[in-house]
Amino acid sequence: MESAYVVDDGVAVVSFDNPPVNSLSAPQRQKLHELILHAAARDDVQAIIVTGGSQPFCGGAEIREFNTLAQNASPTMPELIEGCDEVNKLLIAAIGGFAFGAGLELAMAMHYRVAAANAQLGLPEVKFGFLPGAGGTQRLPRLMPMENAAPMMLSGAPLGATDAFDHGLVDELSHTNLLDDALAYARKLITAKAPLRRTSTLAARMASAPTDLFAMLRADINKHTPGHKGKLYIVDCCEAATTLPFEAGREFERARFLELLATPESKALRYNFFAERQATKIAGLSPDASPREIRKAAVIGAGTMGVGIAICFANAGIPVVLVDAKNEGLERGIATIREFYDAQVGKGRLTPDARTRVLQLVSPTLDLAAAVSRVDLVVEAVFERLDLKQQIFRDLDRIAPEGAILATNTSMLDIDRIAAVTQRESTVIGMHFFSPAHVMRLLEVVRCAKTSDEVLVSVMQLARKLKKTAVLSRVCDGFIGNRMLQRYLQQALFLLDEGCSVEQIDAAMEKFGMAMGPLAVGDLSGLDVGWSIRKRRYVERPEMVYSRVADRLCEAGRLGQKTGKGWYRYEPGGRERLPDPEVDQILRAYREAVGVAQRTVADEEIVDRLMLALANEGAQILDEGIAQRASDIDVVYTTGYGFPITKGGPMHYANTLGLGEVLARVRKYQQGYQGAQWQPSPLLVKLAGQGTSFE
Repeated sequence: MESAYVVDDGVAVVSFDNPPVNSLSAPQRQKLHELILHAAARDDVQAIIVTGGSQPFCGGAEIREFNTLAQNASPTMPELIEGCDEVNKLLIAAIGGFAFGAGLELAMAMHYRVAAANAQLGLPEVKFGFLPGAGGTQRLPRLMPMENAAPMMLSGAPLGATDAFDHGLVDELSHTNLLDDALAYARKLITAKAPLRRTSTLAARMASAPTDLFAMLRADINKHTPGHKGKLYIVDCCEAATTLPFEAGREFERARFLELLATPESKALRYNFFAERQATKIAGLSPDASPREIRKAAVIGAGTMGVGIAICFANAGIPVVLVDAKNEGLERGIATIREFYDAQVGKGRLTPDARTRVLQLVSPTLDLAAAVSRVDLVVEAVFERLDLKQQIFRDLDRIAPEGAILATNTSMLDIDRIAAVTQRESTVIGMHFFSPAHVMRLLEVVRCAKTSDEVLVSVMQLARKLKKTAVLSRVCDGFIGNRMLQRYLQQALFLLDEGCSVEQIDAAMEKFGMAMGPLAVGDLSGLDVGWSIRKRRYVERPEMVYSRVADRLCEAGRLGQKTGKGWYRYEPGGRERLPDPEVDQILRAYREAVGVAQRTVADEEIVDRLMLALANEGAQILDEGIAQRASDIDVVYTTGYGFPITKGGPMHYANTLGLGEVLARVRKYQQGYQGAQWQPSPLLVKLAGQGTSFE
């Protein structure tokens, strides 16, 4: 054990050893506990520095251990952290890289904290549906003002070391060598005979009246994230830090942590955390496939999508040429980009100099050949017409550099048919951004039949640089997200046929947790988009039946927010959804014309039909090999379609119901209105019969 740490002139240096993030797994907790106690028992040790060495300080608890026996292995997380109060030698945390979650809770239990100037400190537990459960809610407001501590825990966002120092969370900043500076600080404390400053003995720091602050925080939670138990409990624990002795407050916190840990919401959030990381792993790639460097890009089309994609590249520091066929379109696109960065400056997110630098990365041109002559990647983002896209790819095949990656942003079309017009099909790939492209995290990376491994890994790596969550899809009509969305919208329209109001359907889905109801989403994106898809499918897929009531709306010129009327009415310049009697008249006339029997539909049935439509189509996508895994589908929906992350995604949600129950309900709906549209996926039937789940 002597060799597990070093002693330098009265200071013991104990280092974590659990790469890559030094998470506090059960073995790591035991080892660290033993080393600290051993160092504390030595007569030649006056201070103990705990550090991550060349690694980050600590990424927190090992999430996979939650709700397992390992979580309760001794020492438990509270035992390790509270044990710091029993150490009678100076304890100093030397924080490099980051200290997150239980890692920061451990650092706060030590007597002093030294942090590298570029380190990040945070308590992100709320993102996993629970709260800091090893004293974090009690210690943080004893080290920094509650006005800063509570919002930090409620957002889960990290705090830079400089801000942490200003607020009192960090005692010393290191601008050179962290370990050398920590040793120097320890010796300074020894010389000054500094006290063992135990956080548990400090009082909570409050600058304003506690009741006012906590009432304001609760009101904000109930307004923006109603019913978010994890956030409300964090406020309760913060209030406890001001009213209860430390130990009582810690017990109050621990009880709420354990309660939250067992909730379906927390389990779903943890599932999604790992699902996003799993989505980056692609099976069957050649070990020789290496990513190409994307040093310069071109975007064809200066409309809403093209502009958003160009901003993505500029934000990543990649020079991008924006191309359009018409000067007025190009000028409008560049003006939109300037307005975006001006707004960033106005919000304090960019300095004027940074805005100037990033705008210099975007070059407008009408000359396609000049635009693509020296680029590594081209993203086509023109209107959703197959013939138009094919013509652009014929041109790119002729003028783009050999080896350049040719990507299309199509959301629905057959990319294999686009690739087929070129002589370089191995370089063609889909990059389906979601609107607004510079805001939405999801990027569907669509692999064509002949896309090379090298091109695929290049685009997946590029997605990380663009700060996108990339999910691999194979080619089909709508890929993963929009293919499933069509079944979702199909059921929403059928429910209108049967007697539901527009407002009831949207309200039911928003109460379930969707960011917006399906009909409100249609108004936002433009009802003509769905109309064009349906008109194509009436010819290509006549077996997929739609209610024609949405077509009637479009025929009446109601195309959504852009025309001031769609499923709802909108005041000029406003986005508030207002019920419109004209829509009710269109619905009544259509119902009478097709003779659909009217009935009262419960909100529970609305949610059930729309959710099971997603899950059943998702199962079919899995069965066909369009998606690699069920969790990839869930990532698509939680990052791109407003699905509540607290429910994990449509496939996870189906698993929580039990696939036997899902199949039984699908078969029940086969007996109802338009029941022929409910064909259970063979995979769903198979897994339900086996008593297993989607994987």
